[in-house]
Amino acid sequence: MPYQWPSLDRLCVLALAPLVFLVFLRVAPAASGESVVEIRAFGRYFIEPANLSVTVQVEPNASNRLLRFEADGERVFRASEIALEGDRAKRVHVLQFQALPAGHYVLRAEVHSANSLRGVAEDRVLVLGRETIQ
Repeated sequence: MPYQWPSLDRLCVLALAPLVFLVFLRVAPAASGESVVEIRAFGRYFIEPANLSVTVQVEPNASNRLLRFEADGERVFRASEIALEGDRAKRVHVLQFQALPAGHYVLRAEVHSANSLRGVAEDRVLVLGRETIQ
């Protein structure tokens, strides 16, 4: 039997949103001191249809050629790509995934060079169905 998420009061979710936003806005340093890419969602829990704002930070490098964003869910997969101009590309990218239905999502950012994958970062979010919060 699938796990049933506990009912959440909509006001509680909305009241906690600013706190969650501030906690996950920070960018944690990488253990090795160097990180090619980092990703952060502006929140952890959303109500369908969800509009997610995601920030991706890419460390400038002459080898960077492509940034790929993905939202990989149980019923939905969305992806987008941005060409990077090596070490001249902007460091911070903000994007939105619009109208995502209920489900668990893995948000993924990949930085590619001309011939290899240079780095991957992931974050996770949960989009709650309306019936779950009523």
